[in-house]
Amino acid sequence: MRWLPRLAALVVLIGVAMVALRFGLDRVLQTPGPAARPVTVLLPKGTGGQEMGRLLAEAGVIDRPLLWPLLVRWSGRQPLQAGEYEFPAAATPLLVIDMMRHGQVVVHRLTIAEGLTVRQILAALQHAEATSGRISDPPTEGSLLPSTYYYSYGEERAALVARMQRDMKALLDDLWAKRVPDPLLPTKEAALTLASIVERETGLAEERPHIAAVFLNRLRLHMRLQSDPTVIYLLSHGDGVLDRPLSHADLLTNDPYNTYVSDGLPPGPISNPGRASLIAVLHPAASDDLYFVADGSGGHAFARSLAEHNQNVTHLRHLEQDLAKRKGSSP
Repeated sequence: MRWLPRLAALVVLIGVAMVALRFGLDRVLQTPGPAARPVTVLLPKGTGGQEMGRLLAEAGVIDRPLLWPLLVRWSGRQPLQAGEYEFPAAATPLLVIDMMRHGQVVVHRLTIAEGLTVRQILAALQHAEATSGRISDPPTEGSLLPSTYYYSYGEERAALVARMQRDMKALLDDLWAKRVPDPLLPTKEAALTLASIVERETGLAEERPHIAAVFLNRLRLHMRLQSDPTVIYLLSHGDGVLDRPLSHADLLTNDPYNTYVSDGLPPGPISNPGRASLIAVLHPAASDDLYFVADGSGGHAFARSLAEHNQNVTHLRHLEQDLAKRKGSSP
C-alpha cells in the first residue's frame, strides 16, 4: 500500500494544477487587451477558432492568439458569430467573446433622400460602403421608399432594394386605405405618380398639400400640369437633373412625360416620393389655386388667376435682377 500516499499526492497536485489553470484562464479572460483605441475587425463567415484568434491578434485586439480557442471553450459562451466588429479600446477577451456571441456587429446606415430617381438611388447603393452584389433587375420608378436603411457588412444591394420596395408597397397600401377618395386619382399608381411630381416641385413639407391641390385643380379643369420636373426627368433620361436651365424648345418636346404638351398625368412616376408627398396628394389642402411660382425665398407664391400668377412671376424676375445686380457690384 506504499503507492497510496503517492497517489494521494498526485491527486492533490492535479487538483492544485486544475485550480491554478482555472484561475489563470479566468484572469486572462478579464485582462484588458492591448488596443489603445477602438479597433474594427472583419471576421469572414466560416472562420475557425484558431483563425479568429490570429485575426484578432493581428488587429491588436488580443495578445494570446494560441489561447483563443481554449478561452472561448472555457468561457462557455458559444457559438461565436462572424461579421464586422468594432471592439473598444482595451477590450478584455471576455468582452470580445460576448460581443461575438451576441452578434454585436457594426451597423452601417444608408439614407435615401425623398425625390431621388431610381438611377440616383442605384448609384448611391453602388457606392454604399460594405454592400455587395449586383442588381440585375432594376426596379421601376417610384417603387422605392426614401428612408434610412440599416445593414451589416456584406449586405446584398439587391436585398436592400427589395426592402425599399416592400416598405413603399406597405406604406402606399396603408395610406391608400385611409385616403379621401378622388376620381382624379383612381389608382394607387396615379397617386404615386402625382406624389412624385409634388416631391420634385418643393422641398418644403408644409407646401406639399397646397401644391398637390393646385395640380388636382388643374386636372379637374382639364388644364395641363405644366410641371418643369417632368420635362427634366424626360430630358435627363431618368437622372432627374439637368446641367442647364430649361429652354422654350425643351417645353415643346413631344413626349408623354412632357406635361406642357401632354394632358393629364405622365405615364408613371418621375421620382421616388416620401411619406409626406404621398399624404399630400391623398389629403390635399382646400384651395382654389391653379398656379404657383418660386417666391425667391425658398417657397412658392400661389395664385387663382393667370393675371395674379403673372404678377408673381414679374415680382420673382425683379428679385432675380436685384440679386444679380448686387452680385455684380460686390467686390
